[in-house]
Amino acid sequence: MEKIFRVVALLEGISYLVLMYFAYIQRDEEMIRVFGMPHGLLFIGYVILAFLLKSSYKWNNKTFLIVLIASLIPFGTFYIDNKYLRKS
Repeated sequence: MEKIFRVVALLEGISYLVLMYFAYIQRDEEMIRVFGMPHGLLFIGYVILAFLLKSSYKWNNKTFLIVLIASLIPFGTFYIDNKYLRKS
């Protein structure tokens, strides 16, 4: 399930950037609708998987909150993958 979480985190981050591009640079309503739903589903999947994997990764409450907040910030999930999800 940890590999799935990493993939979802990556896809959520990419979909967020694509959505922001169409929303704020292109201002393309049609593309916002196209990418909005997949991004929303990936966001929900990211949050659910974070809850399911909290104990597996042994995250304390502060770290867990950082993982959740990162999904709201552009490039945040990429930071989480690099800092908390990659195994050395």
